[in-house]
Amino acid sequence: METVKGFNDYTGEEARKRAEIKKILIQEFENFGFEPAETPVVEQREFVQGDNVQDEAVSDIFKLEDRGNRKLALRYEFTFQLKRIAKNKKLPYKRYSIGPVFRDEPVSGNRFRQFTQCDVDTIGSDIKDEAEVLALVSNVLRKLSISFTININNRKLMNEILDKENIKEKEKVIKEIVNLDNLSEEEIKENLSEYDAESVLEIFKKDENYFKQYDSYSEIEELKKYCKMYNTEVNFQPSLARGLSYYNGSVFEIKSDIKESICAGGSYLVNGMQSTGLSFGLERLSKLSNLKIKNKPILLISLGKEKEIINIAQQLRNNNISCRISFGKISKNLELANSMKLKYVLILGEEESKNKKIKLKNMETGEEELIDINKIIERLK
Repeated sequence: METVKGFNDYTGEEARKRAEIKKILIQEFENFGFEPAETPVVEQREFVQGDNVQDEAVSDIFKLEDRGNRKLALRYEFTFQLKRIAKNKKLPYKRYSIGPVFRDEPVSGNRFRQFTQCDVDTIGSDIKDEAEVLALVSNVLRKLSISFTININNRKLMNEILDKENIKEKEKVIKEIVNLDNLSEEEIKENLSEYDAESVLEIFKKDENYFKQYDSYSEIEELKKYCKMYNTEVNFQPSLARGLSYYNGSVFEIKSDIKESICAGGSYLVNGMQSTGLSFGLERLSKLSNLKIKNKPILLISLGKEKEIINIAQQLRNNNISCRISFGKISKNLELANSMKLKYVLILGEEESKNKKIKLKNMETGEEELIDINKIIERLK
C-alpha cells in the first residue's frame, strides 16, 4: 500500500541519518540553555487558527472532528502552542520542541504534508537573544557541513518605509514584495498596481546604506553588532518578510543549495511578551547534509554458541557499543550486514570459542582477524 501523497516512510540509512541530526540539534539546543517541551498533535481548531486565520499556513491546517463533533485540527507549527505552555513560566522562558507538523497543501519536491519541525523559542527576548539564536543556527549547520546564508530583515523597517510612502494595504503589499526571488519585476509591479504601490519596489531593491535613513534600521544595526560578537555572519535583505503576519520585529531566513529555506523565524508576541524563535526543517537538513553515521551496530554471528554470544553482546551494550545478534549461516548473515552497510561483523564458532577469541571481519575491506574476547571492547570503542 502506497503512503498518502505528501507523507513519507523513513527506514534504514535515512532513518539513522535523521536520528543523528536530531541528536546534534538537541545537543546544540541544550548547549544554548533551551529546555525540552512536548505538546499535542491535535488541538481545538479555534486555538490552532488563533488570530491569523488569513495566513497561508493557517488556512492549510488539517481539520478534524471527534465523536463529540468537536472541531479540532492538527498542529501546523509549534509557536501557537506557546500561548498555553509559556503561561506562568519564569522569564525568559527558553524551550525547544521537535516533532511532526501538518499542512494540507500542494506537495512539491521539498514540501510535504507531514514534516518534522525542530523549534527553539525564547519568551521574553530582546535583540541579544535574536543574535544568540542565529549563533545556534550557525553552529548546527556547520556541524552538519551544510553551506548557508543567514538573511535578516525587520518588519518595523518595512512598515516604516510603507508608511512614509503612504501605502494603506501594508500587509498585502509586503506579501507581493517577498516574491522578488520568485517572480519577475514586471509581474510584481502589476500585482502592486492593485494597491497603487508600484513605486515601492525600487526602494526594496536598493543597497543597505540607503536604509540607514530610517529609524527602524537601528535594530538591524544592533542585531548585526551582537551577531559579530558571536562570529556569526548575516546578510541584510530588505525584501525579506516571512509569510506569517504575527512577526513584529526581526525576521530570519536561512538559505542553502535548495530553493526552499532550510530554517526560518523571527520575533513576535506571546501573551503580550516580546519573543523570538526559529524552526529547522528536518527533511531539508537531511537532504542537504552528508553526515556520516558513526554509531552503526556491529553484527554478532553465532555458530552454535548462543550463551557466549549473548554474554559478549551484553558486555558490548554495557559499554555503549551498539550490536545485534544473528544466528545461522554465515553467508546469509554477511548479506544482511552488507544490506545494512555495516562496517564490522563478529563471528563466534567452535574454533574461536576454543581459543577464547572471536573473528572480526571488516566488511569494507574484507580483512579478517582473530581477536581476544577481553580486548574486543577496547578495540571497538
